Amino acid sequence: MGNHKRFNTTGICIPSLHYMVDTTDMIRQIIEDYIEQGEYFTINRARQFGKTTTLELIYQKLKEKYVVLDLSFEAADEYFQSLESLAKGLTMDIADRLEQQGCSDAVREEWKVPVSEEFPLREFGRKITALCRRCDREVILIIDEVDKNADNQIFLTFLGLLREKYLKQRSGKDYTFKSVILAGVYDIKNLKLKMHAPEELKYNSPWNVAADFNIDMSLSETGIRGMLNDYEKDYHTGMDAENIACQIYNYTSGYPFLVSRLCKILDEQVAGSKEFPTRSLAWTKDGFQAAVKVMLYEPNTLFDDIRKKLDEYLDLSEMIYTLLFTGKSIAYNPDNLAMDIGVRFGFITCMNEQIAVANRIFEMRFYNYYLAEEMLQSSIYTASMQIKNQFVHGKTLDMEFKTYH
Repeated sequence: MGNHKRFNTTGICIPSLHYMVDTTDMIRQIIEDYIEQGEYFTINRARQFGKTTTLELIYQKLKEKYVVLDLSFEAADEYFQSLESLAKGLTMDIADRLEQQGCSDAVREEWKVPVSEEFPLREFGRKITALCRRCDREVILIIDEVDKNADNQIFLTFLGLLREKYLKQRSGKDYTFKSVILAGVYDIKNLKLKMHAPEELKYNSPWNVAADFNIDMSLSETGIRGMLNDYEKDYHTGMDAENIACQIYNYTSGYPFLVSRLCKILDEQVAGSKEFPTRSLAWTKDGFQAAVKVMLYEPNTLFDDIRKKLDEYLDLSEMIYTLLFTGKSIAYNPDNLAMDIGVRFGFITCMNEQIAVANRIFEMRFYNYYLAEEMLQSSIYTASMQIKNQFVHGKTLDMEFKTYH
């Protein structure tokens, strides 16, 4: 059969290696409406919503025209120990990117000059100015996983530096990055969700210069169908791509991880099973339902994260429980913290001014979660009452009772 692409649910999706929905129009819109307009903005979307892949596609599209400094704070905790360590760490990372981007030796050598130990971030700001003045192309900064240290004062100081340089450039007093793109789950224009102690709450952020990012990053039914057609060219299953794409969209509402995960389960677990021994039998309505069943009971990184968030944010968990089991309509209020968190994490959405679970997969997974919790609590209660009856007679504890194993 040759070396065909695969469906991917871990890390960056690469068009030459993975079956992907074509997001060319979305990437073009981001570039034209934000980057080429010189905007500073944040792509804040739920976990595994395609942010990192989107940034990589942006990078690939821009790297010939601009110097693109694509960084990540995923494993950069040590950078935020001090302003000096942040400045040194970023200087080191950007030096690597300047070499990859083919910048001149003179530009790269000047950038490598160590920052001042006394005023490290101020010196780092001067280095940015020198870099943007002397590069033969405009410079764009991209930072992924930017909210990993959003509750750190050093991070806020760094945002303040970017903000200051942005405002000075707008008034002709400085040179800095043409555009800055920060990506993460949290909207760092409002950092209150990441601050834990009450005295640390910060309702405003130095990133208030950022433009609102309103582009829909969910996958469309048409886009899903195009991806399935690419798969069909390789495997000739005879599937009804239009119908399968419709089912996938109806269950996922275009949540990128869920779309790719269902397709991967169909291709690698359902196909070849006893009930669906061939790909032609798997890529059917019945095969799709089998894939949904597998997904609902499997552990994966997204569902693990969802469970942790429900345990952590009890008001959000109670709201979703009420929504599912009482049938009550709940009006959407963006000022309600639980609703704001739910939308931020992609668990709920606003439909006709009412909140709703974001997609059918989440809805079924939530049902399973709460029903299992209730059954567990009921089992514990029943077991405790059975044990209690052995030790308590009437209202008196039988101190002489012993059990032997």
